[in-house]
Amino acid sequence: MCLGIPGQIVGIVDEDRQMAMAEVSGVRREVSVVCVADGPLETLIGTWVLIHVGFAMSRIDEDEAARTLEALRELGEAQEALEAMAAGAAALEGRA
Repeated sequence: MCLGIPGQIVGIVDEDRQMAMAEVSGVRREVSVVCVADGPLETLIGTWVLIHVGFAMSRIDEDEAARTLEALRELGEAQEALEAMAAGAAALEGRA
C-alpha cells in the first residue's frame, strides 16, 4: 500500500538539492521539496505537505493535515510509518 503522510516543513537542509527538514508527529526527516517548490525554498517553512517515500508530493492546509493524521492514527497506519521513519533515522545515526 502506498502511504502519504502529512508533515510540516521546519527548515531547509540543502537549497541546491532542494532538500528540507519535515516533522511528522515529532519525528524529523529530510525530504525532497522538488515537487512543491515554486519560489524561494524559505517560503516553504511552516507549510504542510503530503510526504511519500521521501518526497513532499503536494501542499495541504493545516486542517487537512490534522484530519488526515487523525484518520491514519485511527487506522493504525501512522504508527507503522512513524516507527519506520524513526528506525531509518536511528540507522542513519548509527543507533540501530
